[in-house]
Amino acid sequence: MGAGKRAKHQHPPVTRLSQMRERVRSAALGGGAEAAARQHAAGKLTARERVELLLDEDSFEETDLLVESRARAPAGAPMSGDGVVAGFGRINGRSVALYAQDYTVWSGTMGEAQAGKICKVLDLAIASGIPILALCDSAGARLEEGVDSLGGYGEIFYRHVQASGLVPQIAAVLGPCAGGAVYVPALTDFVFMVDGGSHMYLTAPELVADATGEACDHESLGGAAMHSTRSGVCHFLAGSEQDCFRQMRELLDYLPQNCRARPKPVMPSDDPRRPSELLGGLSEAESKKPYRVHEVIWELADGHQFLEVHKGFARNMVVGFVRLNGEAVGVVANNPAHLSGSLDIGASEKAARFVRLCDCFNIPILTLVDVPGYWPGLEQEFNGIIRKGAKLVYAYCQASVPKVTVVMRKAYGGAYEVMASKHVRGDVNFAWPGAEIAVMGPPRAVDILWAEKLRAAPNPDAVRQALISEYARDVASPYQAARRGYVDEVIDARQTRRKVIRAFQFLQTKKPERPPKKHGNMPF
Repeated sequence: MGAGKRAKHQHPPVTRLSQMRERVRSAALGGGAEAAARQHAAGKLTARERVELLLDEDSFEETDLLVESRARAPAGAPMSGDGVVAGFGRINGRSVALYAQDYTVWSGTMGEAQAGKICKVLDLAIASGIPILALCDSAGARLEEGVDSLGGYGEIFYRHVQASGLVPQIAAVLGPCAGGAVYVPALTDFVFMVDGGSHMYLTAPELVADATGEACDHESLGGAAMHSTRSGVCHFLAGSEQDCFRQMRELLDYLPQNCRARPKPVMPSDDPRRPSELLGGLSEAESKKPYRVHEVIWELADGHQFLEVHKGFARNMVVGFVRLNGEAVGVVANNPAHLSGSLDIGASEKAARFVRLCDCFNIPILTLVDVPGYWPGLEQEFNGIIRKGAKLVYAYCQASVPKVTVVMRKAYGGAYEVMASKHVRGDVNFAWPGAEIAVMGPPRAVDILWAEKLRAAPNPDAVRQALISEYARDVASPYQAARRGYVDEVIDARQTRRKVIRAFQFLQTKKPERPPKKHGNMPF
């Protein structure tokens, strides 16, 4: 009887499988329940919660869960995982590589082991040709590891550069990102930030105050609102982490797996021949009347859907993705509702970067032109509009993907040349009947060309108006450009969607040849 009781209370034997499961369970806890609670109290998710929300259900395969730092950890600090969750998963059925820094372990600081985990995932993603997603939430370099931490950053930078133009790279800043760590998201194709919860800067506010005497806080120095409107570092601003992951999944639908593929088409959901009375009315409107170019983009896009990129930055230029008859297309458009749609430094750099992104990943480019010229001023010249504006020229000249251009209203001077004109190798160039294409607008041209005649005229205002009308008809008309072959066709604005879709269909098999060379020297 006593032996039976003893047998009843014996613990099950410890097996190798049970030992393994316990190690995995313990490592997966990261910094533990208390650290996770602090993360939640700060309005942030844990690394594993982020991975679960972003990826398809039950698709994550983790690598290096049991990796530990060789540095001496602070008393009571967890060791396993070394502050990052890394591996592979799926988004809408597509394979992706991912790493998510874990703030609950050593504040997500970068150490040699963490860098090794990230580099392994990046190497495999490059070799496999799959997109890379980086979820950044880290206090920066790990002071305990000194130069090993700095070396880890350098190894990661190198791999992100090797992946550039090969596979899409998307970074989400979901907490602090300071010092050299900022170059991880900066080297990717798209940067997401969460309003009120993300911060990026090279130098912390207290160090800025010590060095320059300038007073600032985390939000004004490197918050999501600042980077999405002023610096242009942030491409997508999210209201929450959940919103951020939704936007990331939506963005991936417009991108291919790598540079050797094309974005996957979807079943067309809209009539490719659908006319637009709104565009017909706009083409008849006075050329100086402002409007949001988004209205044109929505009219052209399948289902009136447009995913805008860099929405808050350089609003005189609008860029983003649409679908035309089910195919992904990048859109670059002047926006007359802001700075009259003129080109300035911010607009030029914003558009140039987007054009190069589309060219990297075989995404055709639709350019919608309504540009009065370059924005004038000392600030623009002092800050390098010549050098920085040349980036857009370079980007269009280098891009080999199909390029379709529509001159809607104004296209003056050098800005006409830059915006995917025939001269920088736009493939198919359309113009609306009311388009004005010339060195400058008719009023200014008349004032220069006939200054003496106007001074001598008994009724200069009437003469000036007659000369303006004559110049607009004979010189600035789209038919003048069409006679020279610079515009392929002057079209009914109501039929723009049909014309653009057909043009892209004809260009699907375009295979341009480029002179052999290592690479060009873009005007940075």
